[in-house]
Amino acid sequence: MIELEGVPELVDPVMIAAFEGWNDAGDAASAAVAHLDREWKGEVFAALDAEDYYDFQVNRPQVWLDGKVRRVTWPTTRLSVVRTGGDKPRDLVLVRGIEPSMRWRSFCNELLGFAHELGVELVVVLGALLGDTPHTRPVPVTGVTSDPDLAASLGLEESRYEGPTGIVGILQEACTHAGVPAVSLWAAVPHYVSQPPNPKAALALLNRLEDLLEVRIPLGELSEDARAWQVGVDQLAAEDSEVAEYVQTLEEARDTAELPEASGEAIAREFERYLRRRDGQGGPGSPPAGQDNGPYLREPGPRARPPRRPGGGQAKDSGAGSEPGNGPEDDHDAEAGPDSG
Repeated sequence: MIELEGVPELVDPVMIAAFEGWNDAGDAASAAVAHLDREWKGEVFAALDAEDYYDFQVNRPQVWLDGKVRRVTWPTTRLSVVRTGGDKPRDLVLVRGIEPSMRWRSFCNELLGFAHELGVELVVVLGALLGDTPHTRPVPVTGVTSDPDLAASLGLEESRYEGPTGIVGILQEACTHAGVPAVSLWAAVPHYVSQPPNPKAALALLNRLEDLLEVRIPLGELSEDARAWQVGVDQLAAEDSEVAEYVQTLEEARDTAELPEASGEAIAREFERYLRRRDGQGGPGSPPAGQDNGPYLREPGPRARPPRRPGGGQAKDSGAGSEPGNGPEDDHDAEAGPDSG
């Protein structure tokens, strides 16, 4: 049994989680949780034992200097708590870390132990994946859950994804089996500009979270960062006629379809196309093995340029894929979709 000291009784607590890695294209999901922690001055009250879940040859510890003293920061997952403002304040339990290298079931059970002790009423997992969506249009964000009743009450997609999944999908499934209501929100990140950061996608996730929880989230400088990011990508695209033409094709497909958000099935189809293309690469959001992140703006390339309506985007391993069915999973088509799990 987990015993928590120094954590007061929480008000209508909701757990919000994001993990760097396969389910975090453009670092959008982890950046969104980091923004909540920063704006509401979160207080860390627990950290999982890194020895239990991480391969330090994959996620290496960082050495840094504290004055003249050398210190080591180990990769792990930390939990903090923040209280929202407004007329009806509520507490958020923020879970932010790296997708574990091993023992995923134990990892999820440990997080659920904290959720139980804190009286968490809902778990929301954030993810981001790569897809054929233009950077000039609103970022598609899809909400997915495995609970049909929750899907109906919150207006979410019901997950029907089948295929490889990340920790986002596993955690959502663990919540379902434990009887804890859980949803995942997935943002679609343009595959041709997949390098982090992507403040526009992080902002879109926070806007959707705000609607879901009916709380006001202070955005700070994030809106301006999102505008600056788009201007920067506009300038880079304008320097390459092929990329500019490709973006225009994506815009026309998006506008013709008139889809403000990707559907669950759309994301799943997009993700499946991605899996067929990655040829054994590490994951939806990362670059192929042995290859660095490459240029900030990627060439579309022949495989990523369908004749008319683009369908599956190349991805980089860092977090672009998620598995759309457990989160974005179902929505992977129109723009990119999530894993939901």
